Amino acid sequence: MIKLYYAPNSCSLAPHIALEDAGATYKAILVDFSKEEQRSPEFLALNPKGRVPALLTGNGVVSENPAILSYIAQSFPDANLAPIGDPFAFAQVQAFNAYIASTLHVAHAHGRRASRWADSPAAIADMRNKMPEVVAACFQTIERDMFIGPYVMGEQYTICDAYLFTLAQWMEGDKVDPTTVPNIHAHREMMLQRPPVQRAIQQESAAQ
Repeated sequence: MIKLYYAPNSCSLAPHIALEDAGATYKAILVDFSKEEQRSPEFLALNPKGRVPALLTGNGVVSENPAILSYIAQSFPDANLAPIGDPFAFAQVQAFNAYIASTLHVAHAHGRRASRWADSPAAIADMRNKMPEVVAACFQTIERDMFIGPYVMGEQYTICDAYLFTLAQWMEGDKVDPTTVPNIHAHREMMLQRPPVQRAIQQESAAQ
């Protein structure tokens, strides 16, 4: 059975939603950050990066959201979560998810975990103060240049939607006004009505 190692209020919500979308049989395993379980020997043996999500499969562990989401889409082709038969279209999906992982999420992390990049209190404060502007710019780029609508890639729902929704949930906490990106805001509200999204959120909320 597939096992998803997750933490509430983290980016592991994206593959959690995707597994629900796929109708997969899986087990969701809480990694309790308040107890620093992500640094435990048991978890580090599974994922030496000490981060969630991690997906344990019959072939081994997959980490990093773009890879995990791609694995889910390709493992459950009948769910039609990505255009896996079209190399260019699938590359577009991968490009979007890579931007979320490498640019938007990293910008967000500068507000929460600035100490990863600096030791000076002044430098850390500067990064935290700059974070809302940079995160807002990332969302504006998605809104202007990457989002087709009504879903990220157009009419077809894909793994990109679960990933965008997950980070869009953090906008207010990052001091970004959702109404400045109306298409992303409407997408977030639409996603909240999807039963797979509701099930994933409910599972994670119940574990807190």
